[in-house]
Amino acid sequence: MQKFQYSSTIKASVEKVWQFHERQDILELLTPPWQPVKVIQREGGLKIGATSKFLLMFGLINIPWFARHTEYDKYKLFTDEQIKGPMDSWIHRHYFEIKGLETKLTDMIEYEIPGGWLSEILLGWWVNSRLEEMFRYRHEVTKKYCEQM
Repeated sequence: MQKFQYSSTIKASVEKVWQFHERQDILELLTPPWQPVKVIQREGGLKIGATSKFLLMFGLINIPWFARHTEYDKYKLFTDEQIKGPMDSWIHRHYFEIKGLETKLTDMIEYEIPGGWLSEILLGWWVNSRLEEMFRYRHEVTKKYCEQM
């Protein structure tokens, strides 16, 4: 099992940061433009049972990714888990923590790469580097929108 974590502090209230994540177009906003990902569907907001569907596009190969929200605690946490996709497992927790007039946003992911321990050793560093790149972008976008509002 691999683990990844990325945190940043946003100069906005937890309510504002949470409401930003409730936007209908949030997945399009937070998907880096260089990633070969197409958002297919998002239903149910952030609450338990909400779903998201993506298509990962690698040339002629398209891989569907389907996730469902499994935890929800308003202004504190929501979690999405891969139901179908490229990983053997994927659990993504989004934490929102009040820090005075600011919000600490933390993305924590636990995942398993297909192919077992050898794949984890050979590819884990690469997946984490891609996640680092993606979440740096996501947090920059979140700051931009939330600190301006």
